[in-house]
Amino acid sequence: MTDGHGPVRAEVGVIGGSGLYELLDDVVEVRVETPYGQPSDVLVVGEVAGLPVAFLPRHGRGHRLPPHRINYRANLWALHSLGVRQVLGPCAVGGLRPGFGPGTLLVPDQLVDRTSGRVQTFYDGLPLPDGGVPEVVHVSMADPYCPAGRAAALEAAGAAAWEPVDGGTMVVIEGPRFSTRAESRWFTANGWSVVGMTGHPEAVLARELGLCYTSIALVTDLDAGVESGQGVTHAEVLAEFARNVERLRTVLFKAIGLLPAERACPCGQALDGLTTGLPGVPGD
Repeated sequence: MTDGHGPVRAEVGVIGGSGLYELLDDVVEVRVETPYGQPSDVLVVGEVAGLPVAFLPRHGRGHRLPPHRINYRANLWALHSLGVRQVLGPCAVGGLRPGFGPGTLLVPDQLVDRTSGRVQTFYDGLPLPDGGVPEVVHVSMADPYCPAGRAAALEAAGAAAWEPVDGGTMVVIEGPRFSTRAESRWFTANGWSVVGMTGHPEAVLARELGLCYTSIALVTDLDAGVESGQGVTHAEVLAEFARNVERLRTVLFKAIGLLPAERACPCGQALDGLTTGLPGVPGD
């Protein structure tokens, strides 16, 4: 984890597409090995708002990893190992209400897991390659997103003249397929706001490492049960995201500058009083 001049460190991590950092100057690529295998790609560290920020393309460069094959544990561990303590997770989602159409920016405050086969904990009690064994611990997820991170994201969006939706529930499905109309209508009937494929287990794994995690959800389409017609296509999602990537980059960079220098939120105390069995993790 060096660039030839010493260890590379970062204070903030962003998990999202390469379009979010490709305009940065003087970036350093960092390859990180983790006890959980390889992260989605090399990490790119550059400076934003005077802070060293680590960017990680969630799906790998070229979007080669579908949501269910992303190594979420390796991704979060890699960021943690660089010193990251605050993570922003921009993502593309479908709107579950007519008012949440394409181009809506929503900063959720709740999460529902509808995935089915993803490894979603560091604390499974199974041996690691180095011989260490994590404890079995149970971490509270009552409020899955960092309140300070959410406040920064909301303020940043307002400052960028992109009025955000403050709060809402993101339901995360296994993917890579989109929802059926029946599933989409069921999600809507439950009062949920948007549907995505990558917000879980990112938020959970961040909490298990004592990191702050904030999701910033860009609505690229109305989900199948909300709209008429044939339903959303992959091409339409990518096109809508591309139309908004510059605006999203602006919001992200503003949010990074608004994050508190010293954390006073509950995220860092998530493992207080617990023995994790993992080196360098709060509570260890």
